[in-house]
Amino acid sequence: MAVCVAVIAKENYPLYIRSIPTENQLKFHYTVHTSLDVVDEKISAMGKALVDQRELYLGLLYPTEDYKVYGYVTNSKVKFVMVVDSSNTALRDNEIRSMFRKLHNSYTDVMCNPFYNPGDPIQSRAFDNTVSSMMVATC
Repeated sequence: MAVCVAVIAKENYPLYIRSIPTENQLKFHYTVHTSLDVVDEKISAMGKALVDQRELYLGLLYPTEDYKVYGYVTNSKVKFVMVVDSSNTALRDNEIRSMFRKLHNSYTDVMCNPFYNPGDPIQSRAFDNTVSSMMVATC
């Protein structure tokens, strides 16, 4: 089950962060921001290895005792970070990939909105519903 979903701008400030247990919201903010170092390492390693640049999914960034942190980067260097409960062993890598693809499609819809200014926090109800459905659907 996804417990936290974050969209981080190219300049490493949050555009959107949502977590399910709201009492641990600060903990998830910290987890997301600490994962950005790992994301940057993986991006720089991909650039040096001349790996296919269309591969946007970064995979497991790091596991903790209670959670697993996954990453995804768009072509415009916007980062998606998803924190998943470690106790959910039924969640496979291809399911995480499809969740990131769904999130990326919803983010693209937000960016196509003529009333959205790039760089502003995401306040789209449709995007919020997509994130909610991903969090609930994987429970």
